[in-house]
Amino acid sequence: MHISTSLKWITGIFEALLAIPLVGGIFIIGTGWNALIFMLIFHIITLVFSIRDDRFSVGSVLGVIASLIGLIPVIGWIMHTLTAIVLLIDALISTGVSKNRA
Repeated sequence: MHISTSLKWITGIFEALLAIPLVGGIFIIGTGWNALIFMLIFHIITLVFSIRDDRFSVGSVLGVIASLIGLIPVIGWIMHTLTAIVLLIDALISTGVSKNRA
């Protein structure tokens, strides 16, 4: 399994946790918005590895956008939800592709 696939699983799970209504918002505000900064950096790292591994990278791009506009309550929630879905589906497909090649 590629590093980019593992990173997509991790970022997808983190995004899903941030997408939980109220809980995710309270966590983000409770960290003084540092959770969004962390996720921005994490998505950029995942994007770099995805490009390096010549893998699908739309989920990481969505993650960067979600981290940047996550300050807006409802739009941030929608973006975190969409990003989590895209990243987790991509990670699942990438995991299947890796297993089929082995």
